[in-house]
Amino acid sequence: MASLQASNFLLSSSSSSNQIHAAISIPKLPSVRFSAPKLRQPTIQSEELNRKDGLINTIPIQNDVHSTPLVQQTSSVSMATFQLYAVLEAIADRVEMHKNIGEQRDNWNTLLLNSINMITLTAATMAGVAAATGVGAGVSVMGLKLASSVMFSAATGMLVLMNKIQPSQLVEEQRNATRLFKQLQSQIKTLLAVGSPCQDDVNDAMEKVLALDKAYPLPLLGVMLDKFPASLEPAVWWPTKQSPNSNKALNNNNGWTKELEMEMREVVEVIKRKDCEDYERLGNKALNMNKVLATSGPLLTGIAALGSAFMVSSNSPWAATVAVVAGALASAVNTFEHGGQVGMVFEMYRNNAGFFKHMQESIESTLDECDVEKKENGELFEMKVALQLGRSLSELRDVAKKSSYSRIEGSPMDEFASKLF
Repeated sequence: MASLQASNFLLSSSSSSNQIHAAISIPKLPSVRFSAPKLRQPTIQSEELNRKDGLINTIPIQNDVHSTPLVQQTSSVSMATFQLYAVLEAIADRVEMHKNIGEQRDNWNTLLLNSINMITLTAATMAGVAAATGVGAGVSVMGLKLASSVMFSAATGMLVLMNKIQPSQLVEEQRNATRLFKQLQSQIKTLLAVGSPCQDDVNDAMEKVLALDKAYPLPLLGVMLDKFPASLEPAVWWPTKQSPNSNKALNNNNGWTKELEMEMREVVEVIKRKDCEDYERLGNKALNMNKVLATSGPLLTGIAALGSAFMVSSNSPWAATVAVVAGALASAVNTFEHGGQVGMVFEMYRNNAGFFKHMQESIESTLDECDVEKKENGELFEMKVALQLGRSLSELRDVAKKSSYSRIEGSPMDEFASKLF
């Protein structure tokens, strides 16, 4: 029995060892390699097609699951900004047009003045030579008389046209238009640089451009400004209804105090009583002088032409004397009017009066605004007014105090608001 149990134990142990060995020595399976197809990168042609379809940013292929969203936002620029840039382009074109046309009309003034004076003096010389030669010269004297009469008549027609359009005054109009368009251009650039423009800013800029076009027209026929009005009217180059400036409030009162409002009102009173009245008075004097000179020049050349015509029909010495003297006087009057640019002086006074009227309306509209936050900041507004009048802040406050004192005492104000011009 013992021998049988021992043999069974040996058989069982040998079988278990065979099983373990079999489990351990399992043959390895052959490794199979799978090649996954690579993703193709977008070609240049597909990117170009996407751009043509309006896609600014292509969608990149991202390997990271936890990365940022795939779609990138485009640059957000408001439509008002694009429109203001379009207005800037139109303003730059107008600046160039007014500059070129101003140079052309300055040439008109010089060329017409020299030509008319040369024609007038030549005709007067011919008339004097014909009168001094006498009757015996025959045909040559008759030719001088006819040429003198024709030249005086031509000078009369040219002078009437020149006095009608007043080239020196037209040049001053183009100068002022160029300066004001550049000023508006600078204001829009400042708004684009430091502010966030809205549609109201675009509308306001377009209204200012159209107002300048109306105040300083480029054509001569139909829309030319009246060069000889009944009296001086200040130039108006701003919209009749101005939108209030909307600046962010720096404090509760947006820089405005009762003292500052009283100061601005006193400045307006000084501008009304002194600056506006003075420039209107001087402008009316320049206008009346220009009217007299514009009438006298063609009248004198016309008298000289009649004197030359009487010289042709009769050999009267008085006709020759009238032709020569009237021609010389016409040349002197023409030189004083257009060489002295009396029309330009009148236009300068008209624009200065318009400048003070603009300041007056700007200050009053700002003070009348009830909403404090819609007003321009008070401290900034005071500085702008002082700079436009050529004064420091302390000088501006002194002018307001003097104006208040003079109104209380009933004494006349002896100081102007502006020290700039």
